[in-house]
Amino acid sequence: MSDLLHDLLDRSATTWPESTAVGHDGETLSYAAVAAASRRLAGWLIGRGVRRGDRVVVCLPNDLLLPALLYACSRIGAVFSVVNDQSPAVTLAHVLTDAEPMLLVSDSPVAAAVAVDHQTPTAGLAELRRAGRGGPHERIATTPLAVDPVCLIYTSGSTGMPKAVVSTHAQVVFAAGAIASQLGYRPDDVVYCAVPLSFDYGLYQILLSTLAGARLQLGPPGVAGPMLARELVAHRATVLPAVPALARGLARMLSRPGATAPALRLLTNTGAVMPPEVLRELRSRIPTLRVQLMFGLTECKRAAIMPADEDQRRPGASGRALPGTEILIVDEDGASLPAGTVGEIVVRGPHVMAGYWRRPALTAQRFPRVEGLFPQLRTGDYGWLDDDGYLHFVGRRDDIYKERGTRVSVTEVEAAAYRVPGVEAAAVLPPRAEDASDSATLFVVSDLTTQQVLHALRAELDEIKMPRTCLVLPEIPLTRNGKVDRAALYQVWQERAHV
Repeated sequence: MSDLLHDLLDRSATTWPESTAVGHDGETLSYAAVAAASRRLAGWLIGRGVRRGDRVVVCLPNDLLLPALLYACSRIGAVFSVVNDQSPAVTLAHVLTDAEPMLLVSDSPVAAAVAVDHQTPTAGLAELRRAGRGGPHERIATTPLAVDPVCLIYTSGSTGMPKAVVSTHAQVVFAAGAIASQLGYRPDDVVYCAVPLSFDYGLYQILLSTLAGARLQLGPPGVAGPMLARELVAHRATVLPAVPALARGLARMLSRPGATAPALRLLTNTGAVMPPEVLRELRSRIPTLRVQLMFGLTECKRAAIMPADEDQRRPGASGRALPGTEILIVDEDGASLPAGTVGEIVVRGPHVMAGYWRRPALTAQRFPRVEGLFPQLRTGDYGWLDDDGYLHFVGRRDDIYKERGTRVSVTEVEAAAYRVPGVEAAAVLPPRAEDASDSATLFVVSDLTTQQVLHALRAELDEIKMPRTCLVLPEIPLTRNGKVDRAALYQVWQERAHV
């Protein structure tokens, strides 16, 4: 297998030239057409002054030519970064300052105004389509190396503005191949992507579909609930990459009388823990469905994947290390811990990315180099390995807190809340201080009262781990990637719990 990203596309265009590669908004492109468009767009990028090593920021809604544009960047050695097209001005300003792109591709008025302030050249979707569908092929004078960066993926931390993870061709290709070996996408699959391409989970659906010769169906913005169910049926989707909020909405829709179940064969999950109750409901409504749970971070793309339906045999497990990689559990000094002992999760292998863009101190801290060994990633997350090498995730670094002097995980409390009959959704906001009088706050979507929720929760959780406050909301606020928006929860907490 080649170590250059666009070679994945060229191989599939040779193997499955007439097979549908991507569909969106009633249109489709074959693999041969996507490859041809990527070459035309490579010439267009060169004409716009983009050269090897230059950054190209893509801030567009889903479009048929988006995969071709990303592969075009790969062909000329440029570095792409996909940013959510609904990002606020402050985020876009940060990205343009940080990445210093040679070109911003966007139709957003907000992005256009920010680009003017930063003197960043811009191009719109109409120009992209003209170039991708009718432009000439231009000879590409330079070829990137496998060790060259190919993309920057901006990921948010608990505080501050997003930081960019630098990914080289070799790292991305290895990660995609290792993931593909475990998920087993097929040429006859229709992969329905409802998560944003700015989220690495969405971005890698392009690569996984390309490797398999599958059809990638890009969903419309904000697709969920009834619309998602209709889209899955209409496009005969067989694979759904899902975050918990997406899966929960689909399960709720399919539970309604007369709902038509899609013919999904596979559902995958990452980004947050998938409630078992949601999976039970989906499995009962879609008899053909199999589930593969995963654990990963943008800094290594994916660390562990469960075999299909293994979650039913190993509740709470997140999977085994990807082929050719390793997961270690270490103590505070970095010494390996035995099976069954909770510690920090460390990931090693060729899928560990190159570090953070222009963050040398943070890169040295999170990506320590050990002479003679694969790069490693100190995740800052906590978990343990069982005797068979399956990873059991305990909590993110920012999700571990003290409750009455006892160490508690957000994941543990949320899982207990989901087991309460009548709770549709749950999220926990850890205490903001180490003050012994402070406590976590549980937020739920439910017809129950707060007292009823807390009373029932005592049957599912140790008393010492019980949150002292519970707030009932009409819905749990989510980020654009479908994860719990804890900043928004904190605002609610300030307004309702501490007036």
